[in-house]
Amino acid sequence: MLLEETKLGLNRDGTVYSFLNWASQNFLRAGIASHRLDAEILIADGLKISRTKLMTHPERILDRAEEQMLCSRIERRVLREPVSHITGIQEFWSLEFEVNEKVLTPRPETEILIEQCLKALRKTPAPVRILDLGTGSGILPIVLAKEIPQSRLTAIEKSALEIARKNATHHAVTDQIRFVSGDLMKIDWQGPYHLIVSNPPYIESENLLTCMPEVRQYEPVLALDGGEDGLDYYRYIVPMAWEQLEKNGWLVLEIGHNQASAVVDIFADCSHYQDIQVIQDYSGYDRVVLARTMNG
Repeated sequence: MLLEETKLGLNRDGTVYSFLNWASQNFLRAGIASHRLDAEILIADGLKISRTKLMTHPERILDRAEEQMLCSRIERRVLREPVSHITGIQEFWSLEFEVNEKVLTPRPETEILIEQCLKALRKTPAPVRILDLGTGSGILPIVLAKEIPQSRLTAIEKSALEIARKNATHHAVTDQIRFVSGDLMKIDWQGPYHLIVSNPPYIESENLLTCMPEVRQYEPVLALDGGEDGLDYYRYIVPMAWEQLEKNGWLVLEIGHNQASAVVDIFADCSHYQDIQVIQDYSGYDRVVLARTMNG
């Protein structure tokens, strides 16, 4: 047991409030920056109550079974297992998505990718045809399907379609999305599309070992490893996409914070794109590169 020796009532009064403080302190000692928030989320989820109820009823007494269950959760987080893997749920675009160790946990900054897709498609007549490359948990096609009811989407994924399909069913968009199992570098994308979107693997292979433990130990390598310089997927997607896009169609890609210049160069070298743009996230980091195909 890696937890501080105050577990199961030792030096605590058995209340939710004291357990929350104890969990938060253990996370802080483990080097977890969001120690208080993570404690609140894991305890509330474990008790099947809202965080609001957790905080407004701090005097609630935990029974021994609840303490044991919550201690198991706390220790998993001390070992740096992501909160989303412990709860099985991650919020994205104010929606809940099921996640597990087979898919990349959705990040808040990826919402910028959605925003740029919606902006690019705002004048596109229905039915809008969209391709998502490497769909993972399905967040991109599912959110786009909900935001654009007249859209028809294709989602390609190599290894995790079960989760994506479950999330699509949960959000009632299965009639809009065609899921395709396969390696995006090896199968026919079956265009044309008005927009192609992807959050591809973009971490340099040698840097995988320096990622934070939540990523290095628990995220799927296939969703992270972008090759020696992190650009393998961009070199494949950019020239392939223009052949699968309608005239004036859009390619929208998430990037690593230091990759904008290199990815822009890949677009420029292809010579079939115009209006190449770099978009920053809300923290000021380069996050998305998008461009439109030539008219003819």
